[in-house]
Amino acid sequence: MNTHGNPIDNDTEAVVIIGSGAGGGTVAYELTRRGIPCVVLEAGPYLQRADYENDEWAAFNQMAWLDKRTTSGSWRVAQNFANLPAWIVKAVGGSTTHWSGATPRFHDYEFRTRTYYGDIDGANLLDWPISLADLAAYYDAAEKAIGSTHRHGRPPLPANNNYKVFANGAERVGYKYYATGPYGTNAEPYDGRPASIQDGFNFQGDKSGAKWSTAIREIPRALESGKCDLRTECQAVQITHDASGRADGVVYLDAEGSLHRQAARVVCLAGNSIETPRLLLMSASGLHPDGLANSSGQVGRNYMRHTTASVYARFDQPVRMYRGETMAGIIADEARLDTARGFAGGYYMETLSLGVPFLAAFVEPGSWGRDFTELMDAYANTAGMWIVGEDMPQESNRVTLNTGVLDQWGLPVPDVHFDDHPNDVAMREHGYQRADLLYEAVGAIGTHHTPPYPSTHNLGTARMSARAEDGVVGAYGEAHDVAGLFVSDGSVMTTGAAANPTLTIVALAIRQAEHIADRLGRGEL
Repeated sequence: MNTHGNPIDNDTEAVVIIGSGAGGGTVAYELTRRGIPCVVLEAGPYLQRADYENDEWAAFNQMAWLDKRTTSGSWRVAQNFANLPAWIVKAVGGSTTHWSGATPRFHDYEFRTRTYYGDIDGANLLDWPISLADLAAYYDAAEKAIGSTHRHGRPPLPANNNYKVFANGAERVGYKYYATGPYGTNAEPYDGRPASIQDGFNFQGDKSGAKWSTAIREIPRALESGKCDLRTECQAVQITHDASGRADGVVYLDAEGSLHRQAARVVCLAGNSIETPRLLLMSASGLHPDGLANSSGQVGRNYMRHTTASVYARFDQPVRMYRGETMAGIIADEARLDTARGFAGGYYMETLSLGVPFLAAFVEPGSWGRDFTELMDAYANTAGMWIVGEDMPQESNRVTLNTGVLDQWGLPVPDVHFDDHPNDVAMREHGYQRADLLYEAVGAIGTHHTPPYPSTHNLGTARMSARAEDGVVGAYGEAHDVAGLFVSDGSVMTTGAAANPTLTIVALAIRQAEHIADRLGRGEL
Protein backbone atom coordinates (compact mmCIF):
# COMPACT_ATOMS: atom_id res chain seq x y z
CA MET A 1 0.00 0.00 0.00
CA ASN A 2 1.27 3.43 -0.95
CA THR A 3 -0.37 6.40 0.75
CA HIS A 4 -0.56 9.80 -0.93
CA GLY A 5 -1.85 12.95 0.74
CA ASN A 6 -2.78 13.30 4.41
CA PRO A 7 -3.13 9.91 6.18
CA ILE A 8 -6.46 9.25 7.88
CA ASP A 9 -6.59 6.72 10.70
CA ASN A 10 -8.42 3.48 9.89
CA ASP A 11 -10.66 4.00 12.92
CA THR A 12 -11.64 7.52 11.86
CA GLU A 13 -14.92 7.66 9.99
CA ALA A 14 -14.43 9.27 6.59
CA VAL A 15 -16.10 9.16 3.24
CA VAL A 16 -14.49 6.07 1.72
CA ILE A 17 -14.37 6.09 -2.08
CA ILE A 18 -13.56 2.86 -3.90
CA GLY A 19 -12.01 3.69 -7.26
CA SER A 20 -10.50 6.91 -8.61
CA GLY A 21 -11.84 7.10 -12.17
CA ALA A 22 -14.46 9.37 -13.72
CA GLY A 23 -16.92 8.80 -10.87
CA GLY A 24 -14.71 8.15 -7.84
CA GLY A 25 -12.09 10.76 -8.70
CA THR A 26 -14.77 13.39 -9.27
CA VAL A 27 -16.53 12.62 -5.98
CA ALA A 28 -13.20 12.81 -4.14
CA TYR A 29 -12.42 16.26 -5.54
CA GLU A 30 -15.92 17.65 -5.08
CA LEU A 31 -16.08 16.52 -1.44
CA THR A 32 -12.55 17.50 -0.42
CA ARG A 33 -12.91 20.98 -1.90
CA ARG A 34 -15.87 21.34 0.47
CA GLY A 35 -13.64 20.33 3.40
CA ILE A 36 -14.93 16.76 3.76
CA PRO A 37 -12.21 14.16 4.56
CA CYS A 38 -12.02 11.25 2.10
CA VAL A 39 -10.09 8.00 1.85
CA VAL A 40 -9.71 6.82 -1.75
CA LEU A 41 -8.93 3.13 -2.24
CA GLU A 42 -7.44 2.44 -5.66
CA ALA A 43 -6.58 -1.10 -6.80
CA GLY A 44 -3.81 0.05 -9.14
CA PRO A 45 -0.69 2.22 -8.97
CA TYR A 46 -0.39 5.99 -9.32
CA LEU A 47 1.16 6.34 -12.79
CA GLN A 48 2.55 9.77 -13.56
CA ARG A 49 2.74 11.36 -17.01
CA ALA A 50 6.43 10.49 -17.30
CA ASP A 51 5.62 6.82 -16.61
CA TYR A 52 3.34 6.31 -19.61
CA GLU A 53 4.72 4.03 -22.33
CA ASN A 54 4.51 5.37 -25.87
CA ASP A 55 4.02 1.89 -27.27
CA GLU A 56 0.61 0.27 -27.63
CA TRP A 57 1.36 -3.17 -26.21
CA ALA A 58 3.65 -1.86 -23.49
CA ALA A 59 0.97 0.68 -22.51
CA PHE A 60 -1.68 -2.03 -22.51
CA ASN A 61 0.38 -4.22 -20.16
CA GLN A 62 1.19 -1.20 -17.98
CA MET A 63 -2.36 0.10 -17.58
CA ALA A 64 -4.99 -2.54 -18.34
CA TRP A 65 -6.96 -4.43 -15.69
CA LEU A 66 -5.47 -7.88 -16.32
CA ASP A 67 -6.70 -9.72 -13.21
CA LYS A 68 -8.46 -12.97 -13.98
CA ARG A 69 -11.99 -12.68 -15.37
CA THR A 70 -14.17 -15.10 -17.27
CA THR A 71 -16.59 -14.54 -20.11
CA SER A 72 -19.74 -16.33 -21.23
CA GLY A 73 -22.54 -15.78 -23.70
CA SER A 74 -22.81 -15.69 -27.46
CA TRP A 75 -21.09 -12.32 -28.01
CA ARG A 76 -18.03 -12.37 -30.26
CA VAL A 77 -15.81 -11.19 -27.39
CA ALA A 78 -16.30 -14.55 -25.65
CA GLN A 79 -14.80 -16.24 -28.72
CA ASN A 80 -11.95 -13.82 -29.40
CA PHE A 81 -11.02 -12.43 -25.98
CA ALA A 82 -12.36 -14.88 -23.41
CA ASN A 83 -9.96 -13.66 -20.69
CA LEU A 84 -10.49 -9.96 -21.47
CA PRO A 85 -14.20 -9.13 -21.57
CA ALA A 86 -13.42 -5.50 -20.75
CA TRP A 87 -10.56 -3.22 -21.67
CA ILE A 88 -10.30 -0.88 -18.69
CA VAL A 89 -7.51 0.60 -16.59
CA LYS A 90 -6.17 -0.48 -13.20
CA ALA A 91 -4.47 2.73 -12.03
CA VAL A 92 -5.24 6.09 -10.45
CA GLY A 93 -7.63 7.89 -12.79
CA GLY A 94 -9.15 4.63 -13.98
CA SER A 95 -10.21 4.57 -17.60
CA THR A 96 -10.11 8.37 -17.86
CA THR A 97 -6.39 7.77 -18.49
CA HIS A 98 -7.27 5.55 -21.46
CA TRP A 99 -10.23 7.00 -23.30
CA SER A 100 -11.12 8.70 -26.57
CA GLY A 101 -12.18 11.94 -24.89
CA ALA A 102 -15.58 12.11 -26.63
CA THR A 103 -18.10 14.07 -24.51
CA PRO A 104 -21.57 14.17 -26.08
CA ARG A 105 -24.59 14.59 -23.78
CA PHE A 106 -27.57 12.28 -23.51
CA HIS A 107 -30.76 13.35 -25.27
CA ASP A 108 -33.90 13.91 -23.23
CA TYR A 109 -35.69 10.85 -24.64
CA GLU A 110 -32.75 8.63 -23.64
CA PHE A 111 -33.66 9.13 -19.98
CA ARG A 112 -37.18 7.81 -20.74
CA THR A 113 -36.65 4.84 -23.04
CA ARG A 114 -39.49 2.76 -21.58
CA THR A 115 -41.85 5.61 -22.39
CA TYR A 116 -40.45 6.30 -25.87
CA TYR A 117 -39.42 2.83 -27.06
CA GLY A 118 -42.33 0.93 -25.55
CA ASP A 119 -42.25 -2.76 -24.76
CA ILE A 120 -39.35 -4.32 -26.67
CA ASP A 121 -39.34 -8.09 -26.32
CA GLY A 122 -36.40 -9.28 -24.25
CA ALA A 123 -35.34 -5.78 -23.19
CA ASN A 124 -35.54 -4.77 -19.53
CA LEU A 125 -36.23 -1.10 -20.27
CA LEU A 126 -36.97 1.33 -17.47
CA ASP A 127 -37.24 5.11 -17.32
CA TRP A 128 -34.57 6.84 -15.26
CA PRO A 129 -35.77 8.48 -12.03
CA ILE A 130 -34.14 11.71 -13.26
CA SER A 131 -34.47 13.75 -16.45
CA LEU A 132 -32.19 15.78 -18.67
CA ALA A 133 -33.43 18.92 -16.88
CA ASP A 134 -32.22 17.48 -13.55
CA LEU A 135 -28.76 16.97 -15.02
CA ALA A 136 -28.41 20.06 -17.24
CA ALA A 137 -26.48 22.24 -14.77
CA TYR A 138 -24.22 19.32 -13.90
CA TYR A 139 -23.52 18.68 -17.57
CA ASP A 140 -22.38 22.30 -17.76
CA ALA A 141 -20.11 21.78 -14.74
CA ALA A 142 -18.72 18.52 -16.14
CA GLU A 143 -17.95 20.07 -19.53
CA LYS A 144 -16.10 22.92 -17.83
CA ALA A 145 -14.15 20.52 -15.61
CA ILE A 146 -13.17 18.37 -18.59
CA GLY A 147 -12.66 21.33 -20.90
CA SER A 148 -14.83 19.88 -23.65
CA THR A 149 -14.13 21.45 -27.02
CA HIS A 150 -17.04 23.17 -28.82
CA ARG A 151 -18.62 23.93 -25.41
CA HIS A 152 -18.74 27.13 -23.30
CA GLY A 153 -16.59 29.01 -25.82
CA ARG A 154 -13.92 26.34 -26.00
CA PRO A 155 -12.38 26.17 -29.50
CA PRO A 156 -12.41 23.05 -31.67
CA LEU A 157 -9.48 20.76 -32.31
CA PRO A 158 -7.91 21.05 -35.77
CA ALA A 159 -8.96 18.56 -38.42
CA ASN A 160 -6.56 15.72 -39.20
CA ASN A 161 -6.63 13.63 -42.37
CA ASN A 162 -8.78 10.90 -40.87
CA TYR A 163 -11.37 13.53 -39.99
CA LYS A 164 -11.17 15.22 -43.40
CA VAL A 165 -12.02 11.94 -45.14
CA PHE A 166 -14.79 11.33 -42.58
CA ALA A 167 -16.29 14.82 -42.86
CA ASN A 168 -16.10 14.89 -46.65
CA GLY A 169 -17.99 11.60 -46.76
CA ALA A 170 -20.51 12.89 -44.23
CA GLU A 171 -21.24 15.91 -46.40
CA ARG A 172 -21.63 13.80 -49.53
CA VAL A 173 -24.16 11.41 -47.97
CA GLY A 174 -26.17 14.30 -46.57
CA TYR A 175 -25.24 14.31 -42.89
CA LYS A 176 -25.46 17.70 -41.20
CA TYR A 177 -24.17 17.24 -37.66
CA TYR A 178 -20.47 16.50 -37.73
CA ALA A 179 -17.50 18.25 -36.15
CA THR A 180 -14.11 17.66 -34.51
CA GLY A 181 -15.75 17.25 -31.12
CA PRO A 182 -16.83 17.72 -28.42
CA TYR A 183 -13.70 16.16 -26.97
CA GLY A 184 -11.88 16.44 -23.64
CA THR A 185 -8.52 17.30 -25.20
CA ASN A 186 -7.43 20.94 -25.22
CA ALA A 187 -7.19 22.80 -28.51
CA GLU A 188 -5.55 25.65 -26.58
CA PRO A 189 -4.16 25.84 -23.02
CA TYR A 190 -6.93 25.54 -20.44
CA ASP A 191 -7.24 24.95 -16.70
CA GLY A 192 -3.52 24.40 -16.23
CA ARG A 193 -3.27 21.89 -19.09
CA PRO A 194 -1.44 22.54 -22.37
CA ALA A 195 -2.86 22.39 -25.87
CA SER A 196 -2.78 19.15 -27.82
CA ILE A 197 0.45 18.60 -29.73
CA GLN A 198 -1.44 16.33 -32.17
CA ASP A 199 0.88 13.48 -31.31
CA GLY A 200 -1.61 10.72 -32.12
CA PHE A 201 -0.72 8.91 -28.93
CA ASN A 202 -2.68 10.28 -26.00
CA PHE A 203 -5.34 7.56 -26.08
CA GLN A 204 -3.56 5.26 -23.63
CA GLY A 205 -1.80 7.56 -21.23
CA ASP A 206 -1.25 11.15 -22.29
CA LYS A 207 2.31 12.24 -21.54
CA SER A 208 1.57 15.84 -22.58
CA GLY A 209 -1.33 16.39 -20.17
CA ALA A 210 -3.56 18.00 -22.82
CA LYS A 211 -6.30 15.42 -22.33
CA TRP A 212 -8.45 15.54 -19.20
CA SER A 213 -8.39 12.72 -16.69
CA THR A 214 -9.07 12.56 -12.98
CA ALA A 215 -5.38 11.62 -12.56
CA ILE A 216 -4.48 14.99 -14.10
CA ARG A 217 -7.11 17.22 -12.50
CA GLU A 218 -9.35 15.91 -9.72
CA ILE A 219 -7.03 13.60 -7.77
CA PRO A 220 -4.08 16.05 -7.55
CA ARG A 221 -6.45 18.82 -6.44
CA ALA A 222 -8.05 16.54 -3.84
CA LEU A 223 -4.57 15.74 -2.50
CA GLU A 224 -3.65 19.44 -2.44
CA SER A 225 -6.72 20.14 -0.25
CA GLY A 226 -5.15 18.22 2.62
CA LYS A 227 -8.39 16.29 3.03
CA CYS A 228 -7.61 13.28 0.84
CA ASP A 229 -5.85 10.05 1.76
CA LEU A 230 -5.20 8.17 -1.50
CA ARG A 231 -4.18 4.57 -0.95
CA THR A 232 -2.94 2.83 -4.07
CA GLU A 233 -2.62 -0.89 -4.79
CA CYS A 234 -5.47 -1.52 -2.37
CA GLN A 235 -8.17 -3.98 -3.45
CA ALA A 236 -11.53 -3.60 -1.69
CA VAL A 237 -12.97 -7.00 -0.79
CA GLN A 238 -15.99 -6.22 1.42
CA ILE A 239 -18.28 -3.35 2.35
CA THR A 240 -19.51 -3.75 5.91
CA HIS A 241 -22.60 -2.45 7.69
CA ASP A 242 -23.73 -2.02 11.27
CA ALA A 243 -26.60 -3.77 13.05
CA SER A 244 -29.08 -1.28 11.65
CA GLY A 245 -27.91 -1.97 8.10
CA ARG A 246 -26.05 1.31 7.54
CA ALA A 247 -22.75 1.10 5.60
CA ASP A 248 -19.92 1.59 8.09
CA GLY A 249 -16.64 0.43 6.57
CA VAL A 250 -14.59 -1.14 3.82
CA VAL A 251 -12.29 -4.14 4.16
CA TYR A 252 -9.38 -4.13 1.74
CA LEU A 253 -6.14 -5.90 0.85
CA ASP A 254 -2.90 -4.00 0.42
CA ALA A 255 -0.22 -4.90 -2.15
CA GLU A 256 1.31 -7.48 0.21
CA GLY A 257 -2.04 -9.16 0.81
CA SER A 258 -2.51 -7.83 4.34
CA LEU A 259 -6.11 -7.18 5.35
CA HIS A 260 -7.28 -3.80 6.69
CA ARG A 261 -10.59 -2.16 7.53
CA GLN A 262 -11.32 1.54 7.07
CA ALA A 263 -14.23 2.95 9.06
CA ALA A 264 -16.69 4.90 6.95
CA ARG A 265 -19.35 7.50 7.49
CA VAL A 266 -20.32 7.10 3.82
CA VAL A 267 -19.12 4.61 1.20
CA CYS A 268 -18.97 5.60 -2.49
CA LEU A 269 -18.43 2.61 -4.75
CA ALA A 270 -16.90 3.45 -8.13
CA GLY A 271 -15.19 0.29 -9.31
CA ASN A 272 -16.53 0.23 -12.88
CA SER A 273 -19.55 -1.87 -13.83
CA ILE A 274 -17.73 -5.18 -13.36
CA GLU A 275 -15.91 -4.68 -10.06
CA THR A 276 -18.82 -2.76 -8.51
CA PRO A 277 -21.35 -5.63 -8.67
CA ARG A 278 -18.59 -8.11 -7.85
CA LEU A 279 -17.88 -6.26 -4.58
CA LEU A 280 -21.58 -5.96 -3.73
CA LEU A 281 -22.03 -9.70 -4.28
CA MET A 282 -18.91 -10.51 -2.22
CA SER A 283 -20.31 -8.33 0.61
CA ALA A 284 -23.26 -10.62 1.31
CA SER A 285 -24.24 -10.79 4.98
CA GLY A 286 -26.97 -12.10 7.23
CA LEU A 287 -29.07 -9.03 6.39
CA HIS A 288 -28.19 -9.29 2.72
CA PRO A 289 -27.78 -13.00 1.91
CA ASP A 290 -27.92 -12.49 -1.87
CA GLY A 291 -25.38 -9.67 -1.91
CA LEU A 292 -25.31 -6.18 -0.49
CA ALA A 293 -28.09 -3.89 -1.78
CA ASN A 294 -29.58 -6.77 -3.77
CA SER A 295 -33.12 -7.23 -2.46
CA SER A 296 -34.33 -6.59 -6.02
CA GLY A 297 -32.05 -9.25 -7.48
CA GLN A 298 -30.81 -6.60 -9.93
CA VAL A 299 -27.18 -6.36 -8.77
CA GLY A 300 -25.03 -7.42 -11.70
CA ARG A 301 -27.97 -7.57 -14.10
CA ASN A 302 -28.71 -5.33 -17.11
CA TYR A 303 -25.04 -5.21 -18.07
CA MET A 304 -24.59 -2.97 -21.09
CA ARG A 305 -21.45 -2.29 -23.11
CA HIS A 306 -22.82 -0.25 -26.03
CA THR A 307 -23.44 -1.56 -29.51
CA THR A 308 -20.06 -1.14 -31.17
CA ALA A 309 -18.23 -1.97 -34.37
CA SER A 310 -15.47 -0.49 -36.51
CA VAL A 311 -15.12 0.13 -40.23
CA TYR A 312 -11.78 0.59 -41.98
CA ALA A 313 -11.72 1.94 -45.53
CA ARG A 314 -8.87 1.60 -48.03
CA PHE A 315 -7.98 4.30 -50.54
CA ASP A 316 -5.55 4.57 -53.45
CA GLN A 317 -3.79 7.51 -51.79
CA PRO A 318 -2.26 7.91 -48.30
CA VAL A 319 -4.53 8.97 -45.41
CA ARG A 320 -2.14 8.37 -42.51
CA MET A 321 -4.99 8.13 -40.01
CA TYR A 322 -2.50 7.82 -37.16
CA ARG A 323 -1.43 11.48 -37.43
CA GLY A 324 -3.13 13.90 -35.08
CA GLU A 325 -5.70 12.89 -32.47
CA THR A 326 -6.70 9.23 -32.35
CA MET A 327 -10.35 10.15 -32.19
CA ALA A 328 -10.81 13.43 -33.99
CA GLY A 329 -14.44 13.78 -35.01
CA ILE A 330 -18.06 12.78 -34.44
CA ILE A 331 -21.11 12.42 -36.68
CA ALA A 332 -24.32 12.79 -34.65
CA ASP A 333 -27.01 12.44 -37.36
CA GLU A 334 -27.77 8.79 -36.51
CA ALA A 335 -28.04 9.53 -32.76
CA ARG A 336 -31.77 10.16 -32.92
CA LEU A 337 -35.16 8.65 -32.13
CA ASP A 338 -36.23 7.03 -35.40
CA THR A 339 -37.59 3.50 -35.37
CA ALA A 340 -38.14 3.62 -39.15
CA ARG A 341 -34.53 2.43 -39.46
CA GLY A 342 -35.55 -0.91 -37.93
CA PHE A 343 -34.33 -0.42 -34.37
CA ALA A 344 -34.90 1.72 -31.28
CA GLY A 345 -32.23 4.14 -30.12
CA GLY A 346 -29.40 5.70 -32.06
CA TYR A 347 -25.66 5.66 -32.58
CA TYR A 348 -22.70 7.93 -33.22
CA MET A 349 -19.92 7.56 -35.76
CA GLU A 350 -16.51 8.59 -34.43
CA THR A 351 -13.12 8.65 -36.14
CA LEU A 352 -10.73 5.97 -34.90
CA SER A 353 -7.11 5.09 -35.54
CA LEU A 354 -5.20 2.07 -34.28
CA GLY A 355 -1.46 1.58 -34.59
CA VAL A 356 -0.12 -1.32 -36.63
CA PRO A 357 0.19 -3.79 -33.68
CA PHE A 358 -3.32 -3.16 -32.40
CA LEU A 359 -4.84 -3.13 -35.88
CA ALA A 360 -3.23 -6.51 -36.51
CA ALA A 361 -4.77 -7.87 -33.30
CA PHE A 362 -8.22 -6.35 -33.57
CA VAL A 363 -9.10 -5.75 -37.23
CA GLU A 364 -10.25 -9.37 -37.69
CA PRO A 365 -9.32 -11.47 -34.65
CA GLY A 366 -7.91 -14.87 -35.53
CA SER A 367 -7.65 -14.21 -39.25
CA TRP A 368 -4.63 -14.78 -41.48
CA GLY A 369 -3.83 -15.16 -45.15
CA ARG A 370 -4.25 -12.92 -48.18
CA ASP A 371 -7.32 -11.02 -46.95
CA PHE A 372 -5.56 -10.15 -43.71
CA THR A 373 -2.27 -9.11 -45.31
CA GLU A 374 -4.17 -6.96 -47.80
CA LEU A 375 -5.64 -5.00 -44.88
CA MET A 376 -2.27 -4.55 -43.23
CA ASP A 377 -0.45 -3.66 -46.44
CA ALA A 378 -2.95 -0.83 -46.96
CA TYR A 379 -2.29 0.69 -43.52
CA ALA A 380 -0.96 4.05 -44.74
CA ASN A 381 -3.95 4.42 -47.09
CA THR A 382 -6.57 3.47 -44.46
CA ALA A 383 -9.20 5.61 -42.73
CA GLY A 384 -11.16 4.33 -39.75
CA MET A 385 -14.26 4.94 -37.69
CA TRP A 386 -15.95 3.47 -34.65
CA ILE A 387 -19.71 2.98 -34.37
CA VAL A 388 -21.09 3.37 -30.84
CA GLY A 389 -24.77 3.20 -29.95
CA GLU A 390 -27.37 2.28 -27.38
CA ASP A 391 -27.68 -1.40 -26.55
CA MET A 392 -30.69 -2.87 -24.81
CA PRO A 393 -30.54 -3.76 -21.11
CA GLN A 394 -31.32 -7.43 -20.59
CA GLU A 395 -31.67 -9.16 -17.23
CA SER A 396 -29.73 -12.14 -18.56
CA ASN A 397 -26.72 -9.95 -19.44
CA ARG A 398 -25.04 -9.89 -16.11
CA VAL A 399 -21.95 -9.99 -13.92
CA THR A 400 -21.87 -12.88 -11.46
CA LEU A 401 -19.28 -14.47 -9.17
CA ASN A 402 -17.46 -17.42 -10.73
CA THR A 403 -16.62 -19.42 -7.61
CA GLY A 404 -14.84 -22.03 -9.74
CA VAL A 405 -12.09 -19.56 -10.73
CA LEU A 406 -10.14 -17.57 -8.14
CA ASP A 407 -8.00 -14.46 -8.53
CA GLN A 408 -4.55 -13.83 -7.07
CA TRP A 409 -6.14 -13.20 -3.65
CA GLY A 410 -8.18 -16.40 -3.68
CA LEU A 411 -11.42 -14.52 -4.36
CA PRO A 412 -14.06 -15.53 -6.93
CA VAL A 413 -13.57 -13.74 -10.22
CA PRO A 414 -16.37 -11.93 -12.02
CA ASP A 415 -17.96 -13.70 -14.97
CA VAL A 416 -19.27 -11.34 -17.63
CA HIS A 417 -22.17 -12.84 -19.60
CA PHE A 418 -23.50 -11.07 -22.67
CA ASP A 419 -25.74 -11.84 -25.63
CA ASP A 420 -26.58 -9.28 -28.29
CA HIS A 421 -30.23 -8.26 -28.41
CA PRO A 422 -31.76 -8.31 -31.94
CA ASN A 423 -32.02 -4.52 -31.66
CA ASP A 424 -28.25 -4.35 -31.12
CA VAL A 425 -27.59 -6.48 -34.21
CA ALA A 426 -29.91 -4.38 -36.38
CA MET A 427 -28.22 -1.17 -35.23
CA ARG A 428 -24.75 -2.54 -35.90
CA GLU A 429 -25.70 -3.66 -39.41
CA HIS A 430 -27.22 -0.25 -40.14
CA GLY A 431 -24.01 1.40 -38.96
CA TYR A 432 -21.89 -0.82 -41.18
CA GLN A 433 -24.03 0.07 -44.21
CA ARG A 434 -23.96 3.81 -43.56
CA ALA A 435 -20.21 3.76 -42.98
CA ASP A 436 -19.71 1.92 -46.29
CA LEU A 437 -21.79 4.53 -48.10
CA LEU A 438 -19.86 7.36 -46.47
CA TYR A 439 -16.47 6.00 -47.46
CA GLU A 440 -17.59 4.94 -50.93
CA ALA A 441 -18.79 8.52 -51.49
CA VAL A 442 -15.17 9.70 -51.19
CA GLY A 443 -13.62 6.99 -53.33
CA ALA A 444 -12.86 4.08 -51.02
CA ILE A 445 -11.65 1.01 -52.95
CA GLY A 446 -12.76 -1.33 -50.17
CA THR A 447 -14.06 -1.43 -46.59
CA HIS A 448 -13.66 -3.93 -43.78
CA HIS A 449 -16.14 -4.51 -40.94
CA THR A 450 -14.44 -5.25 -37.62
CA PRO A 451 -16.41 -6.98 -34.82
CA PRO A 452 -16.67 -5.43 -31.34
CA TYR A 453 -13.54 -5.14 -29.23
CA PRO A 454 -13.44 -5.98 -25.49
CA SER A 455 -15.82 -3.65 -23.68
CA THR A 456 -14.70 -0.13 -22.86
CA HIS A 457 -18.15 1.27 -21.97
CA ASN A 458 -19.34 -0.90 -19.08
CA LEU A 459 -22.73 0.18 -17.77
CA GLY A 460 -25.84 -0.71 -15.85
CA THR A 461 -25.11 -3.40 -13.26
CA ALA A 462 -26.43 -1.36 -10.29
CA ARG A 463 -29.05 0.69 -12.04
CA MET A 464 -31.03 3.69 -10.84
CA SER A 465 -34.74 3.19 -10.31
CA ALA A 466 -37.61 5.03 -8.71
CA ARG A 467 -38.79 1.85 -6.98
CA ALA A 468 -36.52 -0.42 -4.93
CA GLU A 469 -37.88 -3.55 -6.62
CA ASP A 470 -36.74 -2.34 -10.07
CA GLY A 471 -33.12 -1.48 -9.41
CA VAL A 472 -30.29 -1.01 -6.95
CA VAL A 473 -29.93 2.73 -6.28
CA GLY A 474 -32.14 5.80 -6.22
CA ALA A 475 -31.92 9.11 -8.02
CA TYR A 476 -28.69 10.22 -6.28
CA GLY A 477 -27.01 6.83 -6.46
CA GLU A 478 -27.71 5.80 -2.85
CA ALA A 479 -28.58 2.13 -2.45
CA HIS A 480 -32.27 1.50 -1.84
CA ASP A 481 -31.39 -1.14 0.77
CA VAL A 482 -28.31 0.29 2.49
CA ALA A 483 -28.19 3.78 3.98
CA GLY A 484 -24.89 5.54 3.44
CA LEU A 485 -23.86 3.37 0.48
CA PHE A 486 -23.62 5.18 -2.86
CA VAL A 487 -22.66 3.91 -6.30
CA SER A 488 -20.71 6.54 -8.23
CA ASP A 489 -19.86 5.03 -11.61
CA GLY A 490 -21.51 3.90 -14.85
CA SER A 491 -23.14 1.00 -13.03
CA VAL A 492 -26.00 3.33 -12.08
CA MET A 493 -27.08 3.95 -15.67
CA THR A 494 -30.64 2.77 -16.08
CA THR A 495 -30.15 2.64 -19.84
CA GLY A 496 -27.02 3.34 -21.85
CA ALA A 497 -28.05 5.97 -24.43
CA ALA A 498 -25.91 6.41 -27.55
CA ALA A 499 -23.36 8.83 -26.09
CA ASN A 500 -19.93 7.89 -24.78
CA PRO A 501 -20.62 7.68 -21.03
CA THR A 502 -17.76 9.56 -19.34
CA LEU A 503 -19.35 13.03 -19.41
CA THR A 504 -22.56 11.68 -17.90
CA ILE A 505 -20.66 9.73 -15.21
CA VAL A 506 -18.84 12.95 -14.23
CA ALA A 507 -22.06 14.99 -14.23
CA LEU A 508 -23.80 12.39 -12.03
CA ALA A 509 -20.80 12.31 -9.69
CA ILE A 510 -20.78 16.11 -9.28
CA ARG A 511 -24.50 15.99 -8.51
CA GLN A 512 -24.04 13.11 -6.09
CA ALA A 513 -21.16 14.79 -4.23
CA GLU A 514 -23.21 17.96 -3.79
CA HIS A 515 -26.06 15.84 -2.39
CA ILE A 516 -23.75 13.97 0.01
CA ALA A 517 -22.13 17.20 1.20
CA ASP A 518 -25.50 18.81 1.83
CA ARG A 519 -26.73 15.83 3.84
CA LEU A 520 -23.51 15.57 5.82
CA GLY A 521 -23.84 19.26 6.61
CA ARG A 522 -27.35 18.66 7.95
CA GLY A 523 -26.23 15.63 9.98
CA GLU A 524 -28.36 13.27 7.89
CA LEU A 525 -25.52 10.91 6.95
